[in-house]
Amino acid sequence: MGLCALQPQGNPQLSELVQLHGAVEVWEAVLGRDANSPWGRRALALDVDQLVADTQRCRARFLVPGDDEWPESLGRLEGVRLGGQGDQPLGLWVRGSVSLAELVGAVAVVGARASTSYGSHVATEFGADLGLAGRVVVSGLAFGIDAAAHRGALSTRHPTVAVLANGVDAAYPLAHSSLMEGVVARGAVVSEAPPGCRPLKAAFLARNRLIAALTEGVVVVEAAARSGARNTASWASALGKHVMAVPGPVTSSLSVTPHRLIRDGTATLVTSVADVSELLSPLQPELEIPLWGAERPLDLLPARLRGLREVVAPREEVTVNDLMSRTGLSVPECLASVDELVELGWLEGVGEASWRLPTGKR
Repeated sequence: MGLCALQPQGNPQLSELVQLHGAVEVWEAVLGRDANSPWGRRALALDVDQLVADTQRCRARFLVPGDDEWPESLGRLEGVRLGGQGDQPLGLWVRGSVSLAELVGAVAVVGARASTSYGSHVATEFGADLGLAGRVVVSGLAFGIDAAAHRGALSTRHPTVAVLANGVDAAYPLAHSSLMEGVVARGAVVSEAPPGCRPLKAAFLARNRLIAALTEGVVVVEAAARSGARNTASWASALGKHVMAVPGPVTSSLSVTPHRLIRDGTATLVTSVADVSELLSPLQPELEIPLWGAERPLDLLPARLRGLREVVAPREEVTVNDLMSRTGLSVPECLASVDELVELGWLEGVGEASWRLPTGKR
């Protein structure tokens, strides 16, 4: 806890030292540093006992690598750098009923804070449908797309996880306090920042690496040219995770990042959770969504019968010669096919040598 409170989120300096020397030795070395050094001054100002009390007060649990609940996927962050940030966190504070070990197959839904009604609708639908598909929805509890994705999952009574840039004891933004409590009740909130910590700008970028690492794939719904969602997508790409993007109106500035990710081949275009499931589980049978609507009864006819039936126009009477010239079939082939169509109810005879469409068969 002490090392986590000292280390700026996403800063790999202490993480590298802990990997080499172990947490206890690094902590003792920090405490023994000159009070005039940056680490020494920060360590002297830190009250670890108060940190433990704050953790207990907000009913959080503290995890470190090696714990049963520690997500193995965070190990993929070791040695990965993006914008000077990287490595897996030294520890995590968690509040909620969901174990982080259950996040296998989770999907992140991220995007613009100032989302449009279209973006919020899409994110809500994705959140709900991902929950129904048995996947935990992960996002950042921010305004806009993040909140919509969390609410979508909660609306179906399925778990969702919020990764915070601040401590797990309070919501940021404050307006999402009730949403955060809903997430805690149904899922979990996670942070590498200690309780009581306020978010700095760099912390939001640092938490994006956790969102990417904790999930199997990231879906970007609406994001401007410069956005945290694009940073999350970059982390997912660097970690070898699936990056997906939902297309939007070409007239919207919030379509810039999703469209660019798709154009550059960084992201796969998705329009539904069925697309997401097909990408993440290519060998798992999925119900194929019909692209052209339900099949008509006419579509079920054999090709030779359907071809002959379709050359007969409504309210017209045709002879064998008409059918031969339109289809290229011989007289015996035409007569045999006509007999079958009459028997199936697709044609009716008019006199002895001509036929027409029956009433209701157009």
